[in-house]
Amino acid sequence: MTVRVGFLGGLGEIGRNCAVIEVEGKLALIDCGLMFPEAEMLGVDLVLPDFSWVLDRADDVECVVLTHGHEDHVGALAYFLRELNVPVYGTEMAVAFARSRVEELGVEPDLRALETNVWVEHGPFTFTLVRVTHSTPQAAGIVFDTPQGLIVHSGDFKLDSTPVDGEPTDLQTFAGFGRQGVRLLLSDSTNAEVGGTVPSERTVGPHLAALTSEAEGRVIIACFASHVHRVQQAIDAVTAAGRKFVFLGRSMVRNSAVARELGLLSYDDADVLEMDELMKLDDSKTAVICTGSQGEPFAALSLMAGGQHRHVKLDDNDTVIISATPIPGNESKVSRVINNLVRRGVTVHHGRNATVHVSGHAAQEELKTFLNVIKPQSFIPVHGEYRHLVAHAKLAGIMGVPDIHVLEDGDVIVLDDDGTRAERAVLPAGYVYLDGSGIGDLDGALRDRKHLADEGVVIVTLGVDLQSGDIIFGPDVDSHGLTDEPDEVHKLVTERVIDGIKSLDLPLDHDTVRAKVRSMAGRAVKAHLSRRPVVFPVIIEV
Repeated sequence: MTVRVGFLGGLGEIGRNCAVIEVEGKLALIDCGLMFPEAEMLGVDLVLPDFSWVLDRADDVECVVLTHGHEDHVGALAYFLRELNVPVYGTEMAVAFARSRVEELGVEPDLRALETNVWVEHGPFTFTLVRVTHSTPQAAGIVFDTPQGLIVHSGDFKLDSTPVDGEPTDLQTFAGFGRQGVRLLLSDSTNAEVGGTVPSERTVGPHLAALTSEAEGRVIIACFASHVHRVQQAIDAVTAAGRKFVFLGRSMVRNSAVARELGLLSYDDADVLEMDELMKLDDSKTAVICTGSQGEPFAALSLMAGGQHRHVKLDDNDTVIISATPIPGNESKVSRVINNLVRRGVTVHHGRNATVHVSGHAAQEELKTFLNVIKPQSFIPVHGEYRHLVAHAKLAGIMGVPDIHVLEDGDVIVLDDDGTRAERAVLPAGYVYLDGSGIGDLDGALRDRKHLADEGVVIVTLGVDLQSGDIIFGPDVDSHGLTDEPDEVHKLVTERVIDGIKSLDLPLDHDTVRAKVRSMAGRAVKAHLSRRPVVFPVIIEV
């Protein structure tokens, strides 16, 4: 019996992690993540996988299985469930983080929390979750028992021997599957280019504590709201220094409440204040734990850096700790925030000048250990840019894996009695953009936005008697994004447009006049500024 695994995202980019496994003609999704927009995606809020192929087979879709609760794995779930509301499985933390996002869209999800190492049967699918260590509690790998053997998905993981919660990656269980025989391994490739091993998450805490104790004024610690272990260490650092604190940012407030309710985050109620109460204390006795580590424009830290936060006004006595590194595509935004903070005299510690962050993804020696434990017959690197996938594939070759496939979004791996083969570009896997309240293919709109941003816009308004060819009023020329001193180029555009109208045969045609105005105005700007603006002719028939 044939088993197929297709990829809708996560192979060639950081984000949009989503795979589809097919058994006996039925489908199950592995994760349902989003990607944050890149710099050239002007006006785009989020980037989602293309679910069109899955939705076309709606009757065949059985469930979604989540590895963990990070946005790049669950962030698109709400938009998928809005179209097709199927059961969703995951650890208690994963489904709790997913619930709030899904319910915000008015969807009532069927979320089913699972313990690890418990086998579940759903339709033709038999699967279990296996504990892994990552930068959020209760992360898991997934093992599917299929007619073609075991398929293991590592999820996002590292081999941290001293994790904050005392729950290391369950290598013993993974090794048991390796001895049983694993037909296919899909494994996290994020740090496949990084040598050695990743330091333990526990190593961050002492550095946060030291920086906090040395600070004179307020301390602001920014990190991912879903990184509960980091939030816990931030809390421990500020309370050990005798500071009261406040959570800032909607996701930070929400996720901290969820984690505390699940017993995964601990703090004394007396140490957490409302903002108005915190503001009454001396700055040296206060701290803020907030969102904004990725430079998000409206996150708490970005507003503080820009002097726009309604409560917190930073000065040269304050210390900001950005306990994260930028996701690819966010580097310039994070840099802008740091620069704005430094301009205000703030002392800034971040991942490149202090030990305030460690990765949640396995480096090369950990990846090699995992490959050695699993001993797969076939291997596909997942979760990473293309160079990360290739680097991971080379590691698998070093470890003696006999069958290795480097795939991209839209590809499918086929397992049958004859072996394992790849089918290339057989699934729609392009970007789907969330732009305001609209979702869809915005490639044309993005090209237009980029053109407007790069080259500017010229608007030419004139009234014309189409019979006589006389210009009754205008041309009136306006422009945006061309130059700070547009008078000279406006004058040139006016002259060229008048000459162009005079060159036309009578009687004039509205469309012909528009085309001539657009052509003459564009040529005038190109001749004067070497730019190709978008030209909007406004022709009024008189």
